[in-house]
Amino acid sequence: MTDVEIGRGKSGRRAYSLSEIGIVPARRTRDPEEVSIAWQIDAYRFDLPLMASPMDSVVSPETAIAIGRLGGLAVLDVEGLWTRYEDPGPLLAEVTELDEQAATRRLQAMYAEPISEELIGRRIEEIAGAGVTTAASLSPQRTARYYKAVVDAGVDIFVIRGTTVSAEHVSGRAEPLNLKQFIYELDVPVVVGGCATYAAALHLMRTGAAGVLVGFGGGSGHTTVTVLGVAVPMATAIADVAAARRDYLDESGGRYVHVIADGSMTSSGDIAKALAIGADAVMVGSPLARAAEAPGRGYHWGSEANHTELPRGARLRVGTIGTLQQILHGPSTVPDGSMNLMGALRRTMATAGYSDLKEFQRVEVVVSDSGPPHGRR
Repeated sequence: MTDVEIGRGKSGRRAYSLSEIGIVPARRTRDPEEVSIAWQIDAYRFDLPLMASPMDSVVSPETAIAIGRLGGLAVLDVEGLWTRYEDPGPLLAEVTELDEQAATRRLQAMYAEPISEELIGRRIEEIAGAGVTTAASLSPQRTARYYKAVVDAGVDIFVIRGTTVSAEHVSGRAEPLNLKQFIYELDVPVVVGGCATYAAALHLMRTGAAGVLVGFGGGSGHTTVTVLGVAVPMATAIADVAAARRDYLDESGGRYVHVIADGSMTSSGDIAKALAIGADAVMVGSPLARAAEAPGRGYHWGSEANHTELPRGARLRVGTIGTLQQILHGPSTVPDGSMNLMGALRRTMATAGYSDLKEFQRVEVVVSDSGPPHGRR
C-alpha cells in the first residue's frame, strides 16, 4: 500500500474504517435459513460468531448465562465490580444517577475496592453451573496475580485483554508477563489482544494464542485517540491481522489462529463488514449494553473509564431498546441495524451468496471515501 506524504519529514498509510467499506452482492443468492453462522474456536463451538465484551455494563453472571444460551460467548471482567463486591447492584444503580462531572471520579473510587479471589471462583462457577461455556478476562498487568483463581474455577477460555498488548513488552520496573511461556503452561485456550498491525499480530500468534483481538475495544466509549493519540481504523486493522493469520498458517504448518474484531461495531452492518474483511468473530459491547437485561441499565462504560491515573473512556447513555433475544435474534422493531444482529448477518451472507463464515471472507468489497450511502437498502 502506498504511503501518503503528510509533510516532507513524515508519511503514513491510508487506512480505512468500517464505515468506508461496502459488501458487494454476488450473482448467486440463497435463502438466509440455509446460511450457517456457527463458529468454533479450539474445542468450543458456538451458534453465533459473537463474544460479549468484558465490561460491567454488559456482562454479569446472569447475562453471561443468557448470552451463552442464545448461542454466543460472554466474557466476564475479572477486574470488574462482580469480583470486588458481594452485591454490586446498588453501585450499578448509582452509576445511572451520576452527573457527567462526577462519573469518572466515582467510577475510579468504585473500582479501587480489592479484587476477591473467592468471588472470582464463585462468579465463574455460577456461569459454568448453568451449562454454558465460560470465559473470563484479565489485563496483562494482573494476569500473573489472578490467573490461578480463574483457572481453578474451571474457566473454559482465558482472555488477556488490554488497550494494546504486545508479545515483547519492555519494563525496567517489573518482570513483564512472558506470554509465550504463560500460554504454553496453561491448559485452556487463550485469546489475547488488542493489536492492530500485521507485525504485532504475528508476534501474538507465535505465543500460542488460540485467538487474537483486533482493535482497542470499547469503541463507543473510548477516548484513547483523544488521550493518547492512538488509533487505527478497524477495516485496515482487520485486513492486516487476517494477512498475519494467513502467513502464520503457512509458517506453523497449519495452525489456525482466530481473528476477533474488538470494538468499533455498533450495528449489524458493521459486524457483517468486519467478518467480510477477514474476522472469524466479533467482540461487541455497546449493542448488548442496550438490552433490557444489561447490568448497566441503559448506560455503558469499559475498564478504561476507571483507570486510576489516566482514564481513557467515558460513561455513555446508550438507552434500552429490547431484550437480548431481540437484539441478537430479533424480531427487530427499528430500521437502524441495532436489533436482530445475527439475522441481519445471515441475510447479508445470503445476499452475497455465501453459506458459511469462512466462505464469506472471500466476498468482494468496495471502498467509498464518503462512507456508506443513505436511504433505502
